Amino acid sequence: MSYSILAPSQSKKYLRMAVAAFFFVQGLSFAAWASRIPDIKNMLHLTEGGLGTVLLALPLGLMASLPISGWMVTKYGSKKMVLIGAILYAITLTFIGFATRTEQLVIVLFSFGLWGNLCNIAVNTQAVAVEQVYGKSIMASFHGLWSMAGFLSAMIGTFFISINVPPQIHFMVIAVVAFAIIFTAYKHTMPDSEKNEGEAQPMFVKPDRDLLMLGLIGFCAMVCEGAMFDWSGVYFMEVVKVPAAMKTMGYVAFMGTMTGGRFAGDWLANKIGRKKMLQISGLLMAGGMGIAVLFPYMASATFGLLLVGFGVSSVVPLVYSAAGRSTTMSAGMALAAVSSISFIGFLIGPPLIGIVAQMADLRYSFAVVAVLAFCTTLLSSKAKLIQ
Repeated sequence: MSYSILAPSQSKKYLRMAVAAFFFVQGLSFAAWASRIPDIKNMLHLTEGGLGTVLLALPLGLMASLPISGWMVTKYGSKKMVLIGAILYAITLTFIGFATRTEQLVIVLFSFGLWGNLCNIAVNTQAVAVEQVYGKSIMASFHGLWSMAGFLSAMIGTFFISINVPPQIHFMVIAVVAFAIIFTAYKHTMPDSEKNEGEAQPMFVKPDRDLLMLGLIGFCAMVCEGAMFDWSGVYFMEVVKVPAAMKTMGYVAFMGTMTGGRFAGDWLANKIGRKKMLQISGLLMAGGMGIAVLFPYMASATFGLLLVGFGVSSVVPLVYSAAGRSTTMSAGMALAAVSSISFIGFLIGPPLIGIVAQMADLRYSFAVVAVLAFCTTLLSSKAKLIQ
């Protein structure tokens, strides 16, 4: 994939900061919504089951947009699409706050997932291009900015809740901040190749064996990540038997090392190589889950999830980086294909844990996740696009 020559004002530093800004906007917007889910549940008088059904709208929108997003990024260019996607993502966030009926919320959340994924594919395509300019691994730091923005936005949400600011005002404030960042950063983003932009592109492209392998690596890691998001608190309550006030210990440990690991991941990947980094990541995920399963005590389980967080941190950034270097299709289409396969893991991981737990025990569920995590190491050893 080729990119047009940079103007003198578009130094590597400004390119990297501009792309990082769009990752930051995404993390800021998503966590703002996530922090107000309980308030919106109460405002619409939803039951737990009703909320669970409504929340499916967002991942459904994301999945529906995956092939279309890749096609649009390839046809119209990632520079245009990252701007359009980010603007629509921030605007749709404000609409969430004004939903007064369940069906309105479903429609808005579906749109939120759709625009969020368009922005995600476009900004990762931009990140791949900037990484090529640098000539070394920098992808994990971009994803680290997403995590950091999410943490900051969650703190802002907690503050607004404490002073009784309604969700619609909260979301409007975040949208204004997002717009300021978007329009400041956009002019410094990576220009698209004039050769590729506007060319006729197929909407659906079957991924080749190498991209399928990357997707499976991402799938295994995202099963693990989804398990941590949805089940770590339950595991600490039901298996580790911690007091209710301590049930988030594992989740906090996981999030802390996942965020920190993304900032350290690029340095390590450049030091030891991407393939070895992914192999070690799989071992850390599997080992951490294994410790939590074999030694279900607060200290040991927390330590296990610390390892899981560090293991998960670099897998998706490295997989996306490798997909963007595909020679068989454009970066946008390759990223969409790999994202599609990977995200299925995020969607089916939590229900899979529930099914296994219902049939056997929650510890067996985590053991299954540990086996899938180890598959990351095995698959990474055979992936040709990872050097």
